[in-house]
Amino acid sequence: MPDPSPSSRPTLTWSGFLLGARLLVPVLPGLVVYALAFGAASANRGMSLGEATAMSALVYAGAAQMVSLEVWQPTWTAAALLTIAIVTAAVNARFLLMGAALQPWLRGAPPVRTAFGLFFLVDASWILATRYRDGGGRDLGVLFGAGFTSWLIWVGGTIPGYLAGSLVAEPRRYALDLVMPIFFAAMAVPLWRGLAVSALPWAVAGVVGIVVQAVVPGYLFIVAGALAGALAGALRRDPA
Repeated sequence: MPDPSPSSRPTLTWSGFLLGARLLVPVLPGLVVYALAFGAASANRGMSLGEATAMSALVYAGAAQMVSLEVWQPTWTAAALLTIAIVTAAVNARFLLMGAALQPWLRGAPPVRTAFGLFFLVDASWILATRYRDGGGRDLGVLFGAGFTSWLIWVGGTIPGYLAGSLVAEPRRYALDLVMPIFFAAMAVPLWRGLAVSALPWAVAGVVGIVVQAVVPGYLFIVAGALAGALAGALRRDPA
């Protein structure tokens, strides 16, 4: 495929970066609470502050980080490392499709710049950037600005969340052990698209996860449920 013409190549400007940061503002309250919750949960799982902060800075994937806490081990083995890697990859598999959807926009941009932008890609920045792109925008600064700002808030919020969580000696007494299940239940609500659309994939994921958890030790049920639900959703036919 020929290189895009200079007039069609994406631009990257500081004003676009600032626009991306401004577009993220409505999402910030939820992002801050989410980061604080992860920090507190990581402290209650026995992680060090350095480990929690490094995970937020390098993994930078809230859902995957929350799920990884469920398989976090005080002593690591090769099997445990493989498990957490598979779980993280399964939860983050959606980024393959999100990145592919951005490929026409990123085509022609320098590879280093593209890699930088995709590292900071999260659900919120992808949604904001694709809406901006659909409206005729070409400035990659919007994508980078929203993603980088989200990263700063995520890493910055992890630290006070951890410090607050580490001060609680008995997290169950204050129901802090319910942070993750409540968070994921709340996250699931906006994803509901009605009985005809969402019921089958969700039901398949739930049943497969429960069955696998009952017969297979460990955390394979997370991956099995996620893949089964995704497959059911892909094979489901939209109602007429």
